[in-house]
Amino acid sequence: MVAQKLIFNSDDLDHLCMVYPKRIKTFDRIILKQVSMIGKHLLFVCLGNICRSPGAEAVMNGKLKTMGWERKIHCDSAGIIGFHAGEPADARMRKQAFKRGYAITSLSRQVKPDSDFDRFDMIIGMDDQNIKDLNALARSEDDRKKIFRMTDFSTQKIYNHIPDPYYTDKEGFELVLDLLEDACDGLMEHLKGENRSEFVNARF
Repeated sequence: MVAQKLIFNSDDLDHLCMVYPKRIKTFDRIILKQVSMIGKHLLFVCLGNICRSPGAEAVMNGKLKTMGWERKIHCDSAGIIGFHAGEPADARMRKQAFKRGYAITSLSRQVKPDSDFDRFDMIIGMDDQNIKDLNALARSEDDRKKIFRMTDFSTQKIYNHIPDPYYTDKEGFELVLDLLEDACDGLMEHLKGENRSEFVNARF
């Protein structure tokens, strides 16, 4: 039997896992319990939108594609300042990301408070200054509730921020990508836990 876009609540899903344990065993239960998060929008923000935030966008998109969630969660990135608006990401970041299988194709843009706080569900800054700047741009307390720090989702808790690699060498960009991959893994887990009970695409 094939089921597509079935409507379940979390209790229904847990029941299916008990009733069909052998059939469900061949699937990742977390994937089985995934929810339709169509319309979920994430915005990654750093200072100039040429290193860290486009890197975060690309890493997250890569992980979403691996999970089959690329149509459920939509990512973008922006900078606090617009100095590099219209430019591609730093060539060093693009090069190191490409080696890991991530394609950074976005062009830099500045945060647009009047539209971004309405459009995006989560606005994720890379460091304390980004968070401070985003809070200053927020129009209301509801806007501020959408602001997160990237390392809030880190699983290894080695750094409390994503350092700016702009004035570093190759190793600096590699470090940033390491931290972003870890934080994006944590962000994926956060999204799974936050959205657990709408629909799944499953084969039994």
